[in-house]
Amino acid sequence: MMKKMSMSTSKTSLVLFLCQIISALDVPLDSKLLEELSQPPTITQQSPKDYIVDPRENIVIQCEAKGKPPPSFSWTRNGTHFDIDKDAQVTMKPNSGTLVINIMNGGKAEAYEGVYQCTARNERGAAVSNNIVIRPSRSPLWTKEKLEPNHVREGDSLVLHCRPPVGLPPPIIFWMDNAFQRLPQSERVSQGLNGDLYFSNVQPEDTREDYICYARFNHTQTIQQKQPISVKVFSTKPVTERQPVLLTPTGSTSTKVELRGNVLLLECIAAGLPTPVIRWIKEGGELPANRTFFENFKKTLKIIDVSEADSGNYKCIARNALGSVHHVISVTVKAAPYWITAPRNLVLSPGEDGTLICRANGSPKPSISWLANGVPIAIAPEDPSRKVDGDTIIFSHVQERSSAVYQCNASNEYGYLLANAFVNVLAEPPRILTPANKLYQVIADSPALLDCAYFGSPKPEIEWFKGVKGSILRGNEYVFHDNGTLEIPVAQKSNAGTYTCVARNELGKIQNEVQLEIKDPTMIIKQPEYKVIQRYGQVSFECIIKHDSTLLPTVTWLKDNDELPDDERFLVGKDNLTIMNVTDKDDGTYTCIVNTTLDSVSASAVLTVVAAPPTPAIIYARPNPPFDLELTGQLERSIDLSWIPGDENNSPITSFVVEFEDALHEPGVWRYQTEVPGTQTMAQLKLSPYVNYSFRVIAVNRIGRSQPSEPSEQYLTKSASPDENPANVQGIGSEPDNLVITWEPLKGFQSNGPGLQYKVSWRQKDVDDEWTSVIVANVSKYIVSGTPTFVPYEVKVQALNDLGYAPEPSEVIGHSGEDLPMVAPGNVQVHVINSTLAKVHWDPVPLKSVRGHLQGYKVYYWKVQSLSRRSRRHIEKKILTFRGNKTFGMLPGLEPYSSYKLNVRVVNGKGEGPASPDKVFKTPEGVPSSPSFLKITNPTLDSLTLEWGSPTHPNGVLTSYTLKFQPINNTHELGPLVEIRIPANESSLILKNLNYSTRYKFYFNAQTSVGSGSQITEEAVTIMDEAGILRPAVGAGKGYSEILFATSPVMHTVRPTFYKVQPLYPRIRNVTTAAAETYANISWEYEGPDHANFYVEYGVAGSKEDWKKEIVNGSRSFFVLKGLTPGTAYKVRVGAEGLSGFRSSEDVFETGPAMASRQVDIATQGWFIGLMCAVALLILILLIVCFIRRNKGGKYPVKEKEDAHADPEIQPMKEDDGTFGEYSDAEDHKPLKKGSRTPSDRTVKKEDSDDSLVDYGEGVNGQFNEDGSFIGQYSGKKEKEPAEGNESSEAPSPVNAMNSFV
Repeated sequence: MMKKMSMSTSKTSLVLFLCQIISALDVPLDSKLLEELSQPPTITQQSPKDYIVDPRENIVIQCEAKGKPPPSFSWTRNGTHFDIDKDAQVTMKPNSGTLVINIMNGGKAEAYEGVYQCTARNERGAAVSNNIVIRPSRSPLWTKEKLEPNHVREGDSLVLHCRPPVGLPPPIIFWMDNAFQRLPQSERVSQGLNGDLYFSNVQPEDTREDYICYARFNHTQTIQQKQPISVKVFSTKPVTERQPVLLTPTGSTSTKVELRGNVLLLECIAAGLPTPVIRWIKEGGELPANRTFFENFKKTLKIIDVSEADSGNYKCIARNALGSVHHVISVTVKAAPYWITAPRNLVLSPGEDGTLICRANGSPKPSISWLANGVPIAIAPEDPSRKVDGDTIIFSHVQERSSAVYQCNASNEYGYLLANAFVNVLAEPPRILTPANKLYQVIADSPALLDCAYFGSPKPEIEWFKGVKGSILRGNEYVFHDNGTLEIPVAQKSNAGTYTCVARNELGKIQNEVQLEIKDPTMIIKQPEYKVIQRYGQVSFECIIKHDSTLLPTVTWLKDNDELPDDERFLVGKDNLTIMNVTDKDDGTYTCIVNTTLDSVSASAVLTVVAAPPTPAIIYARPNPPFDLELTGQLERSIDLSWIPGDENNSPITSFVVEFEDALHEPGVWRYQTEVPGTQTMAQLKLSPYVNYSFRVIAVNRIGRSQPSEPSEQYLTKSASPDENPANVQGIGSEPDNLVITWEPLKGFQSNGPGLQYKVSWRQKDVDDEWTSVIVANVSKYIVSGTPTFVPYEVKVQALNDLGYAPEPSEVIGHSGEDLPMVAPGNVQVHVINSTLAKVHWDPVPLKSVRGHLQGYKVYYWKVQSLSRRSRRHIEKKILTFRGNKTFGMLPGLEPYSSYKLNVRVVNGKGEGPASPDKVFKTPEGVPSSPSFLKITNPTLDSLTLEWGSPTHPNGVLTSYTLKFQPINNTHELGPLVEIRIPANESSLILKNLNYSTRYKFYFNAQTSVGSGSQITEEAVTIMDEAGILRPAVGAGKGYSEILFATSPVMHTVRPTFYKVQPLYPRIRNVTTAAAETYANISWEYEGPDHANFYVEYGVAGSKEDWKKEIVNGSRSFFVLKGLTPGTAYKVRVGAEGLSGFRSSEDVFETGPAMASRQVDIATQGWFIGLMCAVALLILILLIVCFIRRNKGGKYPVKEKEDAHADPEIQPMKEDDGTFGEYSDAEDHKPLKKGSRTPSDRTVKKEDSDDSLVDYGEGVNGQFNEDGSFIGQYSGKKEKEPAEGNESSEAPSPVNAMNSFV
C-alpha cells in the first residue's frame, strides 16, 4: 500500500484525551464510561517492523486493537489482500487480529516470507499497523576450505581471517581453542569488528595449532566453528623493530555513514614493534563527553546515541618509539524520521473545530503523507469539514459522520514512521461519574477536595451549591478546578455539610450530592521522654493522645524505626510501652506513632541502657574469637560453615556474626552475612553467583564483640545472569530538550557475572510509540537528547552480563527537561484595602506555556517614593511567593501614603517566567507614628519648656500636634487634664504659670487627616518656691492653678477635680538618697506584686565602669551603701529581681566632704573659739580650786555647777517650716520624694542651719538601727519631747533633710 510505513507499539490500556486545542474534550479513564462511548479503533499491540522468526517454530504476527464497537481485522500480504480462510496453516486468534502460522505441523517458514499489514475496522473508522517484514533466521554452515599453516617470523604482523557465513541476523564472533577456552587478547593481539584476529607483532608463545573462529547465531541458538588455524612462529636474531603500519582500515582516509541515535563504532588496528598505542581525536572539536567509550584496548572508538552534531573527521593515531601513522575517518550522521509532534487522538462535540498535527524531522527531511481509514486522503471519501494543509489537517464544524482514523506517514531513504490518530465526534448529555452521597472526611485546617468527575459532549458547565437550597458557591475561599473538583483550601468546622454539584450542557442537566465532615486533628498531649535505665531494670514510655471522637486511632510503637522485637518483655498498653528486664539490645530510639484514617502524628524518645555495678569477684570480658572454620556442602547458591567457639570469659555468648569478603570485587572489605544464636556453631549461608567468598566469625556477649576469627578457605561461585535490576531509576530532564535517565548501579557482587551492562529503554507516555533501547557500560546515567520540552516518558533499566539478562524491570514515569515559562500573568489588578495592606489579582497563565511543573507565582513589589517627603530612596524589592495555581495574594506591611510598583511572574522548576508589566498603586494616608522625642528643659518656679521632634514616619501630611498634661500629687492622684492644639510647623512650647514644686505628666501626639498617632509621655517637676513669694492660686491645695502659655493655643480645661489613678505595676519610684562621708542611705517606694526581691546598683557618676550590685535582704524599701569614697558623686538605681529587668530611674548623690560648703562650720566661728577658750580656762580654775579645797578636805558641788552653766549652743534650734502646703499631712512620714531638691545656688542659709547632734546622726532619733535603716527619717517627732527641740510634725523640709546627712 505504501513504500514505507511505521508502527506504534503500546502495551497500555486505551487512553482517550487531547491536548492540541482548547475546545477538545478530555474523556475520563472510567471503565464504565469507556464501555458505553463509541470510539474508532486504536492499535494497541503489533509485531516489530523487521520481524526475524525462528524457522523451527510457529510464526505469530501480533495485531491487537480496541474500539467501540469491537473492531474486525483483515490483513494484506505484499500489498494484496491475504485471505487466511484459504490457507489451512494460518489461523486468527478469537477477538484479536493476531495471526498464527503453523510451521511445526508441516509448514515451511520460507513460504511465508513477505510484508504484512493489519487493518482494524469498525463503524467509526479503520486503523492500520506498520508494514511487518517477516524473515526466517538463517545459520548456514562454514564452507569447507583447506587451511595452510601460517609460518611467521617473530616480530612480524599477522591477520587470521574468520570470514563467517552470512546469517540472519549476523552472528556473534569469538575465538577459542580446542578446550573451548577464550584466547587471551591484549594491546598486541585483538579481534577486529569484522571478526578477524589481528597480531600487531607475533611472539614465540603465539605458536599453536588451535586458533578456532566460532560464530554464534542467537535466533537459532546454534554455534558454528571454522577449521582450526595453525600458527608457527620462527625466531631470527636480532628481532627487527618497525614503526607502525595500519592493518585496518587501509589507506589514509575513509568514510562512514551512521544513523542518528545509533552507536558509532570506528576501528584502527596497527602493526609495529614495539606494539603501537592508539589515540583518537576529532578534528576541529572534542569527543563528546559522557557518550564516548574506548574498547578493545583503545583500538575501537564507541560513541553512543549519535546525532548530527557528531558528524566530522575522526583521526586515529598509532604510535610507538620509532614513529607514528594516522588515518582520518569522515563520519556523516543521517537520520531516519523521528517525531517532533506526533498526531494525537481528537474527541470533539458536533460543531466544534480541531486540528491534527504531524511533524517529523530527519536527514534528509522526510516527506509527510496522510491517509484516512487506511486510504490515501487524496482518494478517500470527501469530508466538507476537513482541510489538509501540509503536515496539518484542520477540522471545522464537525458532525458525527466526521469520525474517522487518520494515518500520518513520514518517510525518507532511511526509514519511516506511521501514526494512527482518530477523530471521534460525540454528542452526549452530561454524566457525573462521582458516586452519589459520597462522604469526604477532612482534618480541620487542611484542604478539602470534593470530586465531581463528569463527562458530556459538548463539555458541561459545573456549578456547586452548599445545602439543599443554598446559593451558588463563589468567592476567594473556594477553588474551582477544571475537572469539576471543588477545593476548600483551609477547611473549618463551619464548612461541614451537604454540597451539590450540577453539570449541564445543551443536551441535558444532572446533579449529585456529596457530604463533607470536618474532624479534629490528632495530637500527642504527653510525649515519651528520654530515659536512662540500668541493665535488667524496668522502664516505661508514655504516649497519651487526644483525637476526634469519631475517629478510631491506632497506636504503634517502633524501635529504631523498625518493629518492636518479638519478645514478651515488651508490654504495649493503651497509653504506654513497658520494657521488663532491660538488656543492652534494648538501647535505642522508641517512637510512638498514632494513625487514624485521616492523619498521623508521632513522637520519639531515646532509651540509654547502662551497666549495673558488676560483682567485684567476677571479671567479665568479651569472648575469645572462634577458630577452626570449615566449609562443607558446597552448592551453587549455598554453603555450610562450621566453627569452634572461643572462651566466653564469664559472659555467655549470645550470638555469632558471620562476615564475608569478596576477593574478586572488593578485596579487603568485610561485609555482614548473617547472625545466628550463641548456641549454634554452624550456619547455612546463601551465596551469590560470581563471588570469590571467604568467611570469618565474630562472637558476641553482653560485654561486646570478640576479635574476628581467622578467615576460612576461599570458595568461588559460578557466574549467572543478574538476579535484580538497578534501583532508584529516575527520568528527569536537565535541559529543555533532553531526558536524563539515572539509576543506582549494581554492586560488584550483584553483577552475578562478568561484563555487567545495562539496557536503558524509554518511550513517550500516552503516545503510541515503541520502546527505544540502548545498551550502556556499567555507568549510572544516560542522556536522551532531542526530546520535546516537558513531556512524560516511561523509563526502565535492565541489567545484563555475559550470561544474559535480569528479569524484566518495572517502568517508572519521568519527564523531559523543563524550560522557562513563556508567558507572563495577565490582567494584573491591585485593590488597596487600607494604608498597609493591598490585594493583588492576576489571570493564570495557560498550563502549556508553563513548560514545567507549576510551582506558583511570585509577586515582586517595591516602594517608589513616599508621597509626604517626595524623596526617592534605594529601591528594595520584596518578593512574595504564592504556591500552586493561585490567582490572588495579599501584600502586607505596606507603608502608608506611598507609591508602589509590582509585577507578577509564574515559576516552574526551571525558574521564573517573564514579568508582567509594572503595576503602579498608591496607599492612602494613615495615622503617624509617635513624635521622635519629647524633651522638657529649663524648669523654673512656674514654667517648663517642651521641645519635640516630628514623627519618624508621618504616614501622611501632618495637620497638628496635641499636648495634654495634668498635675500629680503625692498620693498618685491626677489633677484636671489640660489639652492644647499646636500647629504642625511648631517644634517647641513654653508653659507658664505652673505651680511651683509640682510634678506634671505630659501626653503628646501628632495628627494627620486620618487621625491621631500614638502618644509619647513624659513627667517633669517645677522647682520649689525658694523665697515663699509665689503662693498657689485658687485650687492650689489640689496642685492646680491657672496656667499661662508663651503662645496662644486653644485650651480645653476640665473641672479641677482629682481622680484616683491606679499605678502602673510594677514600678519603683521616689528613690531618695541621704549621704554621709563613707556611707549613704537609699530608700524608695515600690508598687507591685508582693514578695519582690530588690537590689541596689551604684557606681561613680560619669564613669563607664560596670555597675556594682548589692542584694537587699527581704522585701525592705531601704538599704545602706557602705565603703564609699568621701567627696565623690555617685549614681544609684534600684531594681527588682524577676520582674523582667525592671529598674527605677537613676539618681545622683555626693558623699560628705563634697557638700561641706553647704554647712556653717561652728568650729571656725570666733564666738565658738572664744567660748571654748573660756570653758577651758574655767575648767582649769575649777581644777585648781578643787585641788586646793581637797587639800583642805572640803567638797565642791560640780554637778549642780555644770547644770547651772549648761551650754546653750548644744540645744537644738527650731527649724523653719519648709513643707509643701499642698502635700503636707500630719500623718505623712514618708521619705522625701525624688523631685525634692536644694536651692539652685546649692548653699544653706545660716538661719536655716541646725547644728544639733541629732542632725549628724548622733542624737536619740538620729541613730541607725541594727539593720542599717535610719530611724530618724521614718520616726515622727512629737512636741511632748522637749529634748528633741521644737520640730514640726510635718514631713521634713528638703533643705533640712539633705543637711541632716552631711
